[in-house]
Amino acid sequence: MKLSHLDDKGRVAMVGVGQKADTERIAVAAGEVRMKLETLRLIVGGAVSKGDVLTTAQIAGVMAAKRTPTLIPLCHPLSLTKIDVEFEIDEDRPRIGITATVRCTGKTGVEMEALTAVTVAALTIYDMAKAVEKTMSIEGIRLLRKSGGKSGDWRLQDAG
Repeated sequence: MKLSHLDDKGRVAMVGVGQKADTERIAVAAGEVRMKLETLRLIVGGAVSKGDVLTTAQIAGVMAAKRTPTLIPLCHPLSLTKIDVEFEIDEDRPRIGITATVRCTGKTGVEMEALTAVTVAALTIYDMAKAVEKTMSIEGIRLLRKSGGKSGDWRLQDAG
């Protein structure tokens, strides 16, 4: 197995995708922000002094997906066709689950865009609520599934 971002001499190199066929690419990533129940209730109730945490985090996640190639040096700029950032409120384990789904039709996948969307949405939640709780933690950022391209479909539960 060979790392795709290294050339024959072991130097960093952007992967050439010019000869690849355009296919529909989809990636879904997830993560979570854990916090105290009181903090979660403030966020859900819209009582955080910086404003609407979830709407701001959703917009931040979308913006981050679009800016991924400016943040991750070897990512190709892509024409994304759809970005969804969704939240799941869980009072039992107090946390906000974050899921990002990113789509495009192109020559390379959108895994990094989905992961970046989740990460920046989580950081935005932290930033907006840190005055209330500094012990929040961002956890479990991972790719759940991807489809399209030469390697086809992949799901985390199939990874073994």
